[in-house]
Amino acid sequence: MTDDVFADAMAIAVSFTQLLERLDIPYLVGGSVASSVHGEPRSTNDVDIVADIRSEHLDAFVEAVSADYYVSLLAARQAIRSGTSFNVIHVAAAVKVDVFVAGDDEFNHERLRQRQLIDVSDAPPASMYVDTAENSVLRKLEWFRRGGEASDRQWRDVLAILRLQRSSLDRRHLAMWADRLGVSDLLERAVGEAQRG
Repeated sequence: MTDDVFADAMAIAVSFTQLLERLDIPYLVGGSVASSVHGEPRSTNDVDIVADIRSEHLDAFVEAVSADYYVSLLAARQAIRSGTSFNVIHVAAAVKVDVFVAGDDEFNHERLRQRQLIDVSDAPPASMYVDTAENSVLRKLEWFRRGGEASDRQWRDVLAILRLQRSSLDRRHLAMWADRLGVSDLLERAVGEAQRG
């Protein structure tokens, strides 16, 4: 994947999160964008967003995104009802934004409480909220487990964050949520591997 593709994804992340801010919808950017902030940058052509989007936001949201994005109103409505996800696609850039509805997921709400505001650009000034290093590790370990522990990319992202953020990580938070999420064994394995690497 080229740097241009990653630049497109970052530009879409900024414009999409600015839209969410205008609609007063709490959000954070997660996935490979967040792991690139806290670990080793890598290319991506999609953007993962956790958003506390509710039924009362839906009409204004669809109206706001429809100028530049393809979005299915039905898919968005179903995702909000079930607390799952839906996607929107930036038509010109062909960048996909996966919107994970916070719903009743306790960990998603914890992530939204702890999100970090980062500066993305000086000219023009732009910032957005991203997942913390700890919560990026935890969510990626969850995805790694759900995928049959076969995704080298997810595992490499976890190790990169653990290595680069080693001295600043909140170990108690990691341990507590790893236990709640059922990934304590994976966290222990990843920490050990990161320390050896």
